Amino acid sequence: MTTILLAGTVIVNLALVSYSMAIFRQRKTKSLGKRVMFFLTLGVILDITATVCMVMGSSTKGMSLHGLIGYSSLLGMLIDTYFSYKMVFSNSFGIAVSDRFTRNSSISYFYWVLAYITGATLVMLR
Repeated sequence: MTTILLAGTVIVNLALVSYSMAIFRQRKTKSLGKRVMFFLTLGVILDITATVCMVMGSSTKGMSLHGLIGYSSLLGMLIDTYFSYKMVFSNSFGIAVSDRFTRNSSISYFYWVLAYITGATLVMLR
């Protein structure tokens, strides 16, 4: 494994931890507090960084199924983060979120976890 792929692997694991902390805290508190927003933002930054590392270190040309799942799951988390910030800026930190918002955030998160699992599985199968 190249250094850039190793860095991407470490960073995507940190993104998993960060996203997990944000989404599970949001589900528990049913609000968008500073801690949730911090870990959600950190997760997106780490995810983008890991994606760049993986693309730079990949020898695959073109789009793979994992790439499609990965890019779309990153987009889902970006959209979730956008709407989270929109709610916070329209109101304030600690804003209560609806069950629907929490469910949509959870769906985005679990879809991202699916991309994470497919990537890990592909690496183990090599």
